[in-house]
Parts: sequence; structure tokens; C-alpha cells
Amino acid sequence: MVEVQDIFQRYGEDYRINHKLTLVQHKAMSAIQKCRTSQLGGHKEVCDSCGHIRISYNSCRNRHCPKCQALAKERWIENQKSNLLAIGYFHVVFTIPDTLNSMAYQNQRAIYTLLFKVVAETLTELAADKKYLGAKVGLTSVLHTWGQNLMHHPHIHCIVPGGGLSSLGKWVNSRKKFFIPVKVLSRKFRGKFLYHLKQLYDQNKLEFHGSQTFLSDGKEFEDLLSSLYNKEWVVYCKPPFKNAACVVEYLGRYTHRVAISNKRIINIEKDTVSFKWRDYKDNSMQKVMTLSAEEFIRRFLIHILPSSFMKIRHYGLLGNRNKTTKLKLCKQLTHTPLLSKEKASTLELIQKLVGKDLSKCPNCGSEKPRLFMSLGKSPPVAIQTACV
Repeated sequence: MVEVQDIFQRYGEDYRINHKLTLVQHKAMSAIQKCRTSQLGGHKEVCDSCGHIRISYNSCRNRHCPKCQALAKERWIENQKSNLLAIGYFHVVFTIPDTLNSMAYQNQRAIYTLLFKVVAETLTELAADKKYLGAKVGLTSVLHTWGQNLMHHPHIHCIVPGGGLSSLGKWVNSRKKFFIPVKVLSRKFRGKFLYHLKQLYDQNKLEFHGSQTFLSDGKEFEDLLSSLYNKEWVVYCKPPFKNAACVVEYLGRYTHRVAISNKRIINIEKDTVSFKWRDYKDNSMQKVMTLSAEEFIRRFLIHILPSSFMKIRHYGLLGNRNKTTKLKLCKQLTHTPLLSKEKASTLELIQKLVGKDLSKCPNCGSEKPRLFMSLGKSPPVAIQTACV
């Protein structure tokens, strides 16, 4: 199977020579190239019953690596199960117009942070309005920066429970479809985003380079804002999930997804890369796109997030402030069973993912302890992620 790693190993050096990369792009690219290779070290397992030897190499654990997300996703899902309520949940997607994509890329930390802030304020303020719900809600937001064709397409996925706490401490259920009309959400989102974007501009917190240099002129920036006010912004709400288990699995799919998974890549041929993509403008038809290796790498690197930037955030009832107390009350009011917070071990999570018990020797099936010998670089425990 062709992987992103193969593309980076074959064309990465030339790409670095010919293009200027940020430090986080360099780090991510290097990590993906070395993932589960001898360059990161590993360990040798020797069964003390039959003498069978198994050599495994360490994972890079970079959050942009297609190989390293499965175990991280399972761990995250395990942690979120205790936060779910026995009610319906909605999936809402907020997208900024593509006119803003270049500006967003040149100001990633500022614009992405603004996007999170505005989405949370839009949902919580409208939910608090008695015309719609009249209650405090909770939400989990996840940033994605890509479309199926790997182009820059910043948007936020929100998972919102169908109800909230009133000021009197009572649970208020939402309407079946969604408690806020999509058009109301869209216009509130547009107004708040453009207002705060203007604030960032006035505070000289935005940079403009290349094709965006003209926006340094105040008149040009005002003209851009005016044109964006006259557009309808895209907010999409999907029907509620059937149950809490569906919410968790769905969340996991979105939280730890990277720009492209290895299974979508078809082949590398004559310095080109072909991959499967879904064209949502053509009835979600699945198609094949072929790009030069250079363009594929460029598109992939667009989606490397700034260092330490949190792409998963919780707000309202799910925010950190008094979260335990608020959730306990919500569970009582919604008749949600209290789940024990027993954490699954890494070996148990791996067994769930791959269907193999790594505590047993693959040759004789012995459950006796095995001798571990480090092959350098990282401690042996790092290899637990390399088996997924």
C-alpha cells in the first residue's frame, strides 16, 4: 500500500530544497518520514518460552501522521464516554467563505482562534435566547482545514447536545430538528466573525503577503468586509444521532483525522500521486485525482497546524470550569447512567483496534513475560503505538 511516508521519502528532500517551510512543517515532514523506521529506534522482544524474536520500531506520535492517529483516537474516545448524556446530539458545521482562505493561511493562529471563539459565542448566545432554547448548552468543536481535494478549506465541526440547563437549574430539551434555525446561525456567525476580524485588523494583528498585500490598504480591507457581509455564509446542521455510542464513534472520526488517510492514496507513478476523493459539488461522487508529487506535498503541508495549537476545544457545560459539577447535574436531570472512569490499558486498546493480543507470543501463544531489548532512541514503551 502506498503511504504519505513513501511520498515524503521519495520526494521530500527535493521539496525542502526548492521550497521554504515553517519549522512545524519541517518537524512534521521529518517525523512522518521516520515513523516506524530504525531511525526512531525500537525494541526487540524475545519470548522466554520458545525464543521467538519480534522487532518493532517506534512511532513518531506526530498529530499530523496518518499512522499515529488510531491509538490516540481510541484513547480520546475512552476519555469522552463519561461526558455523554442520554439525549440526542447534533452535528453542526461552520465554514468561512473561500475568499478568506489565503488570509487565514497567512494568519493561522489568529484566524483559527477567532473561528473557534465566534462559533462558540454564536451557539451559546443564541441557545441562551428564550426565543430558541433559553438555556446554557455544551459543545465540542473540532477544527479541520482541508477539503477532500486537499485544498485549504477551514471549517469547524461541532457536536452539540439537544438541550441545556436553564437559569433555574432545570433541563430544557431542544426541538427535534435543531433548536436554532440554520439561517439565524449563519447570519450571527457572519456578523460576529467580520466584527472581530476588523478588530484584529485595527490592532495590527494580521499579516498580508504576496497576493494578499493589497489588504494592507484600509480601503481595500473595508471593501472586502463589505463584499463578505453581502454573502450568505455556509452553516450546516445534520440530523441528531441515534444514541450516545454513535456520538462517540462519530466524534473520534473527526477529532483525529488528518488531511488524507493512507487508504485513500492509490499509487505513485512518474512523479505523480493519485488518490481517491469525494466531489460534494457533484452529488458526492467518488473520483480519482492525480497531482504532481510536488503539488501533493504542498497541499498536505498546508494543513500542518501551528505549534501547540489546540484543534479540539470544549465550551459551555463541557468547558473546564466546574465541568464535573455541571455534568453531574445534567446527568441526573437527563437520567443518564453514571459510568465508572476505568481507563483501558494501551494493550487493551491495541487489541480492540487490530484484534491481536500483544501480550502473547505470536509464535507459541505463551503469556509468559518476554525479554525486551531496546534498539535505541526511545524507551521500549514507545513501541506500543507502533503496532496499530
